[in-house]
Amino acid sequence: MNIKRYFGKNSREALNMVKQELGADAVILSNRAVEGGNEILAFREEDMANLVARNKPKPAIVQPAPAAPAAEETLVSMLSRNQRILKTAQPLNHQELQQQRSQATRQKTVLTAPQVAKPQVAKPLVQNAAKPVHEQVKQTNHTQREMAHMMQELRSMRGAIESQLTEMTWTNIQQRDPVKSSMLCKMIAAGFSAGLARQIAEKVPADRTEAEAMKWLHSVIGNNIHTISDEQQMLDQGGIYALIGPTGVGKTTTTAKLAARFVMKHGAGKLALITTDSYRIGGHEQLRIYGKILGVMVHAVKDEADLRIALNELKGKHTILIDTVGVSQRDRMVTEQIAMLSNTGLPIKKILCMNATSSGETLADVIDAYKRRGLDGCIITKLDEAASIGSTLDVIIRERLKVYYVANGQRVPEDIHLANNTFLAHHAFKMARKKSEQFQFRDAEMPFLMANIASNNKMSGDLA
Repeated sequence: MNIKRYFGKNSREALNMVKQELGADAVILSNRAVEGGNEILAFREEDMANLVARNKPKPAIVQPAPAAPAAEETLVSMLSRNQRILKTAQPLNHQELQQQRSQATRQKTVLTAPQVAKPQVAKPLVQNAAKPVHEQVKQTNHTQREMAHMMQELRSMRGAIESQLTEMTWTNIQQRDPVKSSMLCKMIAAGFSAGLARQIAEKVPADRTEAEAMKWLHSVIGNNIHTISDEQQMLDQGGIYALIGPTGVGKTTTTAKLAARFVMKHGAGKLALITTDSYRIGGHEQLRIYGKILGVMVHAVKDEADLRIALNELKGKHTILIDTVGVSQRDRMVTEQIAMLSNTGLPIKKILCMNATSSGETLADVIDAYKRRGLDGCIITKLDEAASIGSTLDVIIRERLKVYYVANGQRVPEDIHLANNTFLAHHAFKMARKKSEQFQFRDAEMPFLMANIASNNKMSGDLA
């Protein structure tokens, strides 16, 4: 094999010299920068092929061939690894020249003197047990913090994407189906929650005019408000009824109204009144005044034992109405009060008084506090003071409460009426039309409102 050396002022000139003499298929052995220019070691491709053929073992020989000199084997291996076909002469940059120089130096060392591998000294298995454990714990905590931060960012991104998709969906609905969008706006304006409004609006039948869709909407809302058919289910049927609820919802006044309606129909001898309001100054005196006017005895009790005694004395009465003390829905006395009514051993029906002026969130909180031992129904109070009743009906529909009566004033007994689901649905949207412009939602604002609805803001059951 004839290895030739070529020297030029730069790599391009040296490569051109190789190409002219050895051809475009020449094998480059080394290319390095030297003093005064660039040096290339190369030989013909035919020499490389002949060398490889000579060193290839013959299959007919069983015994292994004598090992070739170390320098020659190393050279063949080196040439195989560094074979480079010279197709076009291209200049090398400074980094490539440095790499070639380092490679040639290593190859030269291999050719001249084979290096002897030095035995490696085994490192001790345990150098410092405390430090690696501490570092590992530190690294684990850092990784966990990074993962938590990453998950938080992913949740934030998911929420943003869902909001944008919801916004885009309702923008398309406004353009594609303006009737559904109009029903949604009317429900929001009436005080219904965005979640319930969205669920009902999505079910509006297609190809209906706005007037037809409004009639359908009234029907759906009315069908999902459960009421008693007549007073026979309460006053005529008789039993023990306890009016419960937070402070200021009108329990005492409502008790007096129901007592007056009963006396007008059945007489005072079949009715008994009980009050547990011994905490408020003059609390039981208000009911005593009403009882004196109606000719009905009022019994005041303080605890569960007094209540059992009073109920045992009044077991011959047709109807017993219990006016309970009003406490905050977050007060622990709510649990004590419900327990007192539930542990008498008698079937006491618990009727929740719901203030129509309260927000939907407040009413939902009240129901959650009082429904632990079960609620038998509700009475909507202060209907005359409410600017909208959509939020009240929304909670009643969600909790599937039965509405007994509706109270709309202070007069006894005139301002209490048997609940009517059709009237309540119609009244909710009638009150919405009287709202001032500042509290009305515009069509352009609906996609942004719907985009902020929580994904778990759904009804507890299917609509009827």
